[in-house]
Amino acid sequence: MNFKTPNPASLGLAGFALTTWLLSMINAGWFTGDSMGMVLAVAFAYGGTAQALAGLMEIPRGNTFGATAFLSYGAFWWSLALFVLFLHDKVPAAFIGWYLFLWGVFTLYMWVATWRSARALQLVFFVLWITFFVLAASEWTGLVWLHHAGGYCGLITAALAFYLSAAEIINEVHGRSVLPVGTSDTAILVQVSLGSTDNLQQS
Repeated sequence: MNFKTPNPASLGLAGFALTTWLLSMINAGWFTGDSMGMVLAVAFAYGGTAQALAGLMEIPRGNTFGATAFLSYGAFWWSLALFVLFLHDKVPAAFIGWYLFLWGVFTLYMWVATWRSARALQLVFFVLWITFFVLAASEWTGLVWLHHAGGYCGLITAALAFYLSAAEIINEVHGRSVLPVGTSDTAILVQVSLGSTDNLQQS
């Protein structure tokens, strides 16, 4: 009997995308901080837990990138939710800026690791490290427009992650590239399920 290992990328990407979209609407100024309660609930249940489970599913697949990305960003949502709930008023803005900046550093070298993967994956990480750096700058400077700009960058990131999640699952079900992810003839794809390497065909 042949057993096919499920691809957890669509789950991890969806958990990341949905939670990022909700938070980014607040950061962009569409909603006030009164809406944060819903973000925290989703951060714990979906962005944090479901994404971490996707990371654990990547380990037996031998996917270092997927495991590192999903487990790390799952932990990011847990840490952010715990911070907002219990410590928000006890930490200076400058230190919050460093928290966001270091996540940007992590995301930057993860982006470098996507350079031989699908273009859609490259775009997700490209806009994400920009998002972290812009939000870090907003904490350091106190400029509201920078905070809103970071929110809009987050919305773009979430939309790209939603697209890649949809491509992962729809293309796998249909057995062909229904939603293109930008894989070229010359791209040598590493085994990164985030980058649609298992089932997506050339777009």
